[in-house]
Amino acid sequence: MKTKGFIGLGVMGFPMAGHISKAYPTQVYNRSLSKAKDWVDLYSGTIALSPEEMGNACEEIFMCIGNDDDVREVVSGEKGLLKSLKSGSIIVDHTTTSAKLSREMSDFCSEKGVHYIDAPVSGGQAGADNGTLTIMAGGKEDPFNIACETMSCYSKFYKLMGPSGSGQLTKMVNQICIAGLVQGLAEGINFSQKAGLDVSSVIEVISKGAAQSWQMENRWETMTQDQYDHGFAVDHMRKDLKIAIEEAHKQGAIVEITELIDGYYRDIQDMGGNRWDTSSLLKRLQDND
Repeated sequence: MKTKGFIGLGVMGFPMAGHISKAYPTQVYNRSLSKAKDWVDLYSGTIALSPEEMGNACEEIFMCIGNDDDVREVVSGEKGLLKSLKSGSIIVDHTTTSAKLSREMSDFCSEKGVHYIDAPVSGGQAGADNGTLTIMAGGKEDPFNIACETMSCYSKFYKLMGPSGSGQLTKMVNQICIAGLVQGLAEGINFSQKAGLDVSSVIEVISKGAAQSWQMENRWETMTQDQYDHGFAVDHMRKDLKIAIEEAHKQGAIVEITELIDGYYRDIQDMGGNRWDTSSLLKRLQDND
């Protein structure tokens, strides 16, 4: 059985690679070697000391790292994957990046005969831990279909949305929608508290109707308990919204509410909540009372 590679062992990548290791021989790389050693201690697998080294051992490599520049370094850098990957190999990039970066990397990889699939995910840390992520991908159909077998280890749904960059464009839609939902939930909970309603009872009722959302089901309780040291960090959300807003301007799409909520997240950062969960928008309302 061929070894699968995974690059990036953050809060998402660490469990995603773990799910793969239960089905396939797995090699991991992380910029911090100590995190890679922690992973090997918990799961079964080996460590690569550079992306280039991993490219010599694997033909399918999955990655979930930080931003556009990190992807460039890992894929096409001095010790990047393209230094060693064989023609026909597949890179599946779960990093949330710009669509421009995805197209750039796809072109670089094509010159080497390597397939690049942009495949951002939704479902957060809980989805990664439970192996229930949703994957939206851009790229060519044949390599996508090959990669699906491995992606099924940590996802409940995956779909090819179109050519390179289409996965990232779909992820932008995802983040635009989430931003509005979280702010609406924060305002609803704050209203309930001000009106003297029992928030638990309110959520029990309205979650059975049209107001229901993943955020409502999974975040209302921690929001009312003022617990935000978990989940998807505000810093990461602002990075994603910046990408979405910039792309919207290029496309001529109006995203007024998204821009407004991005400003609200900036307020959360000013409060010291850079690493708080995105549901911390409620704290901004309460602190402004």
